[in-house]
Amino acid sequence: MPITSEPLRKLGFLTIGLFDEADPAAGHESTLQVIQLGEELGFDSAWVRHRHLQFGISSPVAVLAAATQRTSRIELGTAVIPLGWENPLRLAEDLATVDVLSGGRLNPGLSVGEPRHYDHLAPALYPDTASAEDFSYRRVERLLGFIRGEKATDFSGTEGIEEYSPRVQPHSPGLADRLWYGGGSTRSARWAGEHRMNLLASSVVRVEDPDATHVDFAAIQAAQIREFRAHHPLGPDARVSQGLVVIPTDSATPEQRAKYEAYAASRLPRVGKAHGPARMTFAEDLVGTSASIAERLYADAGFREVSEVAFALPFTFEHADYVQILTDIATRLGPELGWKPAA
Repeated sequence: MPITSEPLRKLGFLTIGLFDEADPAAGHESTLQVIQLGEELGFDSAWVRHRHLQFGISSPVAVLAAATQRTSRIELGTAVIPLGWENPLRLAEDLATVDVLSGGRLNPGLSVGEPRHYDHLAPALYPDTASAEDFSYRRVERLLGFIRGEKATDFSGTEGIEEYSPRVQPHSPGLADRLWYGGGSTRSARWAGEHRMNLLASSVVRVEDPDATHVDFAAIQAAQIREFRAHHPLGPDARVSQGLVVIPTDSATPEQRAKYEAYAASRLPRVGKAHGPARMTFAEDLVGTSASIAERLYADAGFREVSEVAFALPFTFEHADYVQILTDIATRLGPELGWKPAA
């Protein structure tokens, strides 16, 4: 699933939200306009990436709070919030607040692990507790508990004119079912299933066979998705969203087409091999007509395991490029995959 006779159920997109350091407002405004366009085109979801100390969205929860006031239907997600930067209790409050503002449309995607360049960052991020911080799955378990309504304190009741709750407020009951884990390994896929989360499958996975000479990204990802569902209480009905980089060229200008093809070609050398100590590998970017992309997706073992996607927009393109790509995805590629736009 899906096969050519079974339609894609949910279609979304992912953007990094780049901006110019000298004019950050323009980049953030462009991101909000892209999300608004997604709703107008009938996309089911819009997702934003998370970038700290870079020129991309550093506070996706704040950006999505703004997006809730410009949209009314489209689901809004993060892919993903690295919890190594966050206090789970405070983040639970922020997520619940934005979910309430959105009318129950927030889809927080999460990950754990030590922040990148931690040796350089720790004095600023955790000046007094750097060596004691726990970056394991326990960090996300704490967040899950707070969002699901578990007690955050043993103090509650009325003190003077102030009233205190033992759990995070506001409490948004449906939010717990819309929590996603961004996993690229068998271990993380299994853990997400065991903890009743949804799974974000991206364009990066871990090659776990140390003797592998030929790396088949799609086969690895499909196996991870099956591992996730095997350990999830919902089994085959557990939600998985795939996030490949997909660039249809149906309505692109010749200049845009050349730019897209050059972009994909520059990233092709990282495909089919394991990289670094973590042995990560990458999916090939899909560039071409919607008909040709649909044919390649139907041949992809990972895509055949899902019924919803959040196709990733390339990092470095212009606003006009995103408009063209999203329009082609919604009006041409989506229908090729059997998808129908939301009303």
